[in-house]
Amino acid sequence: MSGNVQLLNDTLAAAKSEGRAALIAYLPAGFPTVTGGIEAVKAALDGGADVVEVGLPHSDPVLDGPVIQTADDIALRGGVRIADVMRTVREAHEATGKPILVMTYWNPIDRYGVERFTAELAEAGGAGCILPDLPVQESALWREHADKHGLATVFVVAPSSKDARLAEITAAGSGFVYAASLMGVTGTRESVGAQAEDLVRRTRATTDTPVCVGLGVSNAAQAAEVARFADGVIVGSAFVKRMLDAPDDAAGLEGVRALAADLAKGVRKQA
Repeated sequence: MSGNVQLLNDTLAAAKSEGRAALIAYLPAGFPTVTGGIEAVKAALDGGADVVEVGLPHSDPVLDGPVIQTADDIALRGGVRIADVMRTVREAHEATGKPILVMTYWNPIDRYGVERFTAELAEAGGAGCILPDLPVQESALWREHADKHGLATVFVVAPSSKDARLAEITAAGSGFVYAASLMGVTGTRESVGAQAEDLVRRTRATTDTPVCVGLGVSNAAQAAEVARFADGVIVGSAFVKRMLDAPDDAAGLEGVRALAADLAKGVRKQA
């Protein structure tokens, strides 16, 4: 069975044709429970997200700040497994018809087996994978299997990436390029900063693949600011925080849905 890379491409192209950036939400699988995590992904999509990244919880998430680390810890203590991640992708995609990616560090895939992981992700209806710590020069095996199964390979670029390095990364990737807005870990911030705009400009000089910005966006005003220069706006910690701060699961889901609706208005406004 082939994955849904084409659905991802079509979704990003449709947003561009509407003169706006796409809204990409991140939520970890298994948080607060496996079923609760599936409902949260569906709530984000129902609220207005175009795409969702499902996080595969990891004990040493080097790119993630304290909010996502807390959610990952809850999921891991709850016994979340890769099978639960695949279930999250499958049920969210079947319920909404929208593209779902997995964001994961390399070690879990390496241990699980690249062929097995890509085959199962495609079978679940996944659109691809975001791999923040897989070096491009070590990615040939992954890309071979991802291409075979119709999955996007999304690499992360940072403000520190030199132009030659950007060209190497964008040539190997597909779906979109994840542009980290600043050096550091995920989390909400007061401003996204000029570094992100410069990084998008430099990345676009190397590729026609959409460039989406993450790290630091938490409200509609920031989403509008980023949407002015990026093809997509990625929001994670703000969604997770809504769930962590909620008095119960129902309130958490409503918080996710409301934030998605607010951010969806933001990407349509553009500062």
